[in-house]
Amino acid sequence: MTPTLMDAPDAAPARANLPERLAREGVCERLAAVRGGTVQVREDGRTRRLGTPTDLTAEIVVHDPRFWVEVATGGALGAAESYARGEWDTDDLTALIRILARDREVLAGLERGLARLRTPALRALHALQGNSRRGSRRNIAAHYDLGNDFFARFLDRTRMYSCALWPHPEATLDEAAAHKLDVIADKLALREGHTVLEIGTGWGGFALHAARRGAHVTTTTISREQARFAREAFAAEGLADRITLLECDYRDLPARGQRFDRVVSIEMIEAVGYDHLDEYFRVIGDTLAPDGLALVQAITIPDRDEDVYRRNVDFIQKHIFPGSALPSLRAMSRSIAGTSLRIDDLEDLAPHYARTLREWATRFDAAEADFATMGFDETFRRLWRWYFHYCEAGFLERTIGLLQLVLAGPRAGAGVIRPARGDA
Repeated sequence: MTPTLMDAPDAAPARANLPERLAREGVCERLAAVRGGTVQVREDGRTRRLGTPTDLTAEIVVHDPRFWVEVATGGALGAAESYARGEWDTDDLTALIRILARDREVLAGLERGLARLRTPALRALHALQGNSRRGSRRNIAAHYDLGNDFFARFLDRTRMYSCALWPHPEATLDEAAAHKLDVIADKLALREGHTVLEIGTGWGGFALHAARRGAHVTTTTISREQARFAREAFAAEGLADRITLLECDYRDLPARGQRFDRVVSIEMIEAVGYDHLDEYFRVIGDTLAPDGLALVQAITIPDRDEDVYRRNVDFIQKHIFPGSALPSLRAMSRSIAGTSLRIDDLEDLAPHYARTLREWATRFDAAEADFATMGFDETFRRLWRWYFHYCEAGFLERTIGLLQLVLAGPRAGAGVIRPARGDA
């Protein structure tokens, strides 16, 4: 079936100037070719129905015709920034992004042409946000030091800022977050008396879980806000004697000369960057006992998209996680091959993350008045709303993935019994 423009007015709204009218016609021509769903556009009382009927539909309501210029000159990033400024709205942000994600050619077309003019400046900005030791501290502070109260409004009670694992469809977010910790501990066959290194403390959820199981945990973070909260949480539970909290860069860990029975890193690798992947896995290999196991949970980009992803700067890298980079499985495998580690187990958990993000978004929206009181303006809140729905759509359409890799040291025996996989 050939997509067609339907209900399109012959004349542009009077308040749109010539560049905006030209941009609108160019963008609508692209949207008309979409095969992943139907996009209905409303502007000044007029409606266009674009794309192809499928299981997905979304409506765009244009409040300001500058929106069209932003999309024409900035592609997906321009659309996100225009959304943050309130120039347009949609009834289903996740569905809209999914529709575009399904049609790679149309999406690529929006990124070509004038949108390419922004690319050199964005690359230069991203290069300045590299993950040297100083750069990593700056990048982490820009995101995680927004404040513990901010994150508490939408995370579960353990404050695990990573994918929850849903043991059954009726589980709550708190139950799914706790189940994720059990799954990780079980995959590692974690026992009482084990020594555990955690790279990336977060707010201390995993360290507390492992310590409750009788492990001795060393955990490290470079976020001042997270370190302050975690220390208080460890003391409040009476587990400070089982948990050592270091405020140091992961690259400084091998110099301490300690080997651990288990190493865990839950969604910290996204802050490492491609230039440092070799070093990251070398640190895991250098700190893991020869007969030990390590688990890395990573948000990933598909291998097929790695080259394009590395050449561009997306919404999250510019506005949410400066200096971030999603690794591909191929890139991680190359880096692991340069160590003594082997991949012992691999699981794709993407569907679980889609639901986790949906839960976070619901909680975030419910706390909007609190965020306003904290001083986070509407533009900031709309950026974060886009972030949640953008990522949910990515996991649903598998443009991004979530992998748990269990890595084994060179003398680790085979035959560790893995827990049964649950459905999202």
